[in-house]
Amino acid sequence: MWSLRVMVPVFAAGLMMGSTVMLADNWSDRGPMFESDLRQQAEQEAAERAANRKTYEPTVYPKYMEGGERPDIKPVAPPIVYFDRAEEVGSIIIDTQARKLYYVLANKQAYEYPISVGRDGFTWTGTERISRIAAWPSWTPPPEMRERVPGLPVTVSGGMKNPQGARALYLGGTIYRIHGTNNDNTVGRANSSGCFRLTNENVVHLASIAKVGAKVSVMQSYAGGVSPNAPLSSLFDFGFLAPAAPPPKAVKKKKPVAAKKAPAPVVAPVAPAAPTQKAAAE
Repeated sequence: MWSLRVMVPVFAAGLMMGSTVMLADNWSDRGPMFESDLRQQAEQEAAERAANRKTYEPTVYPKYMEGGERPDIKPVAPPIVYFDRAEEVGSIIIDTQARKLYYVLANKQAYEYPISVGRDGFTWTGTERISRIAAWPSWTPPPEMRERVPGLPVTVSGGMKNPQGARALYLGGTIYRIHGTNNDNTVGRANSSGCFRLTNENVVHLASIAKVGAKVSVMQSYAGGVSPNAPLSSLFDFGFLAPAAPPPKAVKKKKPVAAKKAPAPVVAPVAPAAPTQKAAAE
């Protein structure tokens, strides 16, 4: 039999152990790790990386750099999601907070692509139009970028060494683009200078369906609802909805009837005139 004196400390220890497990976010060799600890550790590691970068010599690239090979990349379609309101079919909506790009389809559907967005200080919102779509685009870093990052090339031709990736959709007359990347680990993060990156497989798919002139709306957060599942109204249609009107039947045109030709008039034979007396005598 357990005595009360033994059970109380064991019970109390169990409560403390249970509360520790519930409050801890992770475990390490030294014990529980809490969210504040993880955040502090991440901040320290970021500070150490920043300090180390200051000691590095800047990488100097050739002024005119070759982008390398251009493999045939097959398009990969992303998942289809459902909007709770109608949007312009063929347009593109970019939600920078969710880090998603939506290509609007019919019937309140859209392709949902994961993207990377601009880091702090490089985000923007507005509406542009696709002005050009290019395969394996070249890249010319703007002067302000070359000033921030000494050693960048003046121009890089298209290819696997080019940070623009396999396709680029140019946004109006701005310096911003929707483009691919040769480093998939950058997708889903806020680490660009204002452009929007997709995996090469996804951007090849997007470039195959998007059109020059299509509207691109860049917003901090999309106000409409987005769901991975179809709305209930499309799943439970038991015939209560009015059926769509049948298309009008095509009317066949009758061929014009050719007019019958009138019969030729019958000409009665003319009797020869009676010979004159002179002719009869001859």
